[in-house]
This record gives sequence, C-alpha cells and structure tokens, in this order.
Amino acid sequence: MDYLVVKTLHIVLVISWFAGLFYLPRIFVNLAMVPPDSRAEYDRLLLMAGKLYRFMTPIGYLSIALGLWLWLGFDQSGGWLHVKTLLVVGLVAYNRFCRKLLHDFQNGRNTFSHVWFRWFNELPVLTLLAIVFLVTFKPF
Repeated sequence: MDYLVVKTLHIVLVISWFAGLFYLPRIFVNLAMVPPDSRAEYDRLLLMAGKLYRFMTPIGYLSIALGLWLWLGFDQSGGWLHVKTLLVVGLVAYNRFCRKLLHDFQNGRNTFSHVWFRWFNELPVLTLLAIVFLVTFKPF
C-alpha cells in the first residue's frame, strides 16, 4: 500500500481512538456523580461506556498497527519516534486501565470521585500534545 494511504488511515484511526480516550473518562465522571436512587441513568451510562470501550479499543490497535507499518515498512527513523512509541505504550496502558475502571463500575466497586476522573481525563490530552509536538518538529 502507498505511504500516503497508510499515513492517512493511521491519522484517521488515531483521531477516532482519541475521541474514545477523551469521552470514556467523561462518562466515568457522570457515572461517579449518579445518585444511588437513579438506577436507570447509571445503567444507561454503563451501556454507553461499554459500547464505547468495545468500539475504541480495536480502533486503537489498528492505529498502532498502521503506525508500526509506517515505522518499519517505510523506514521512518529518529529518536523522536522512540519517545512517541513510549507515549503510545502509555496510551495502551491508559486504555487498559479504563477497562478496569469500567469493570469496577459494572460491579459496583468504583472508589474514585468525579473530581479524580476529571483529572484522569486530562492524561490523554497531555499525551496527544506531546505526540503531535514530536511528530511535527522531530526534535531529535
């Protein structure tokens, strides 16, 4: 496949994955704020969170596969790429931790406040800024 086609697909999939990484913790914020007597709201948010997680996770792995294809198949190089890869590994860990948090909500074991989830939601934003900086400027 052509380099620009792979790059375009990679960018679209990364954007889609980040949409999920941004929105799932926002659902967690809302879940943490649901009053105990509002079971229908809680169940609806859980359903949304579960569907979003099942949608965004394969997209994330596809974006990683295409990123590796760009790196290895088209001989991309530079120290910036190693740092970017480390940040992507962090995003995979974040994605996996979201699964644990989702299971905690599903099993009534959430121990975090809505404020904690608001801060947790900022991690992918900061990671995205760092990745875009690295990809754009290739500083090393």
